[in-house]
Amino acid sequence: MYDSSDLRKGLKIEYEGEPYIVVQFDFVKPGKGQALYKCRLKNMLTGSQFDRNFRSGEKFGEPNLEEKEMEFLYKEGSSYCFMNTTSFEQEFVGEAQVGEAKNFLKENTVCSVLFYKDRPISITIPIFMNLRIVKSDPWVKGDTASGDSKPATLETGHVVQVPTYIEEGTLIKVDTRTGTYVERVKA
Repeated sequence: MYDSSDLRKGLKIEYEGEPYIVVQFDFVKPGKGQALYKCRLKNMLTGSQFDRNFRSGEKFGEPNLEEKEMEFLYKEGSSYCFMNTTSFEQEFVGEAQVGEAKNFLKENTVCSVLFYKDRPISITIPIFMNLRIVKSDPWVKGDTASGDSKPATLETGHVVQVPTYIEEGTLIKVDTRTGTYVERVKA
């Protein structure tokens, strides 16, 4: 059990029967009365956010969260199939739980899958991924109107801006947090 004095940014709590993460936190001590803990909570199942004030002494449950290392195998319709790397059990995760990670997810990528009551609710992929460019227009000398970058389509279908000297078939490193090009990878 957590007490309201344990609240801090990033803490995962169970509130009204659902898992939440504290996104923003402020401690307010008015001149009169009891101290308040002002929090912005994000529902880990739906992604909705709201502000809530708690008084000192309020109690919260600890959510039944478990993180498992899993390998992405394939996509089937709008579901993504992951395999537990220790027990080899397969689990299907919906597109909503995969989120923006789908832009960088390729087969055999080892990810961290977060489960709530044995149900997958989100995945975390590596910060940097090596992906191959499958489509990139050639750069024409003297074409400076577009600046020093051009769009390139990755093997996952996501489009990133890359320097003009990068060609089709090149393996590049992409930052999955921002979705930007980092560097070329030597094969």
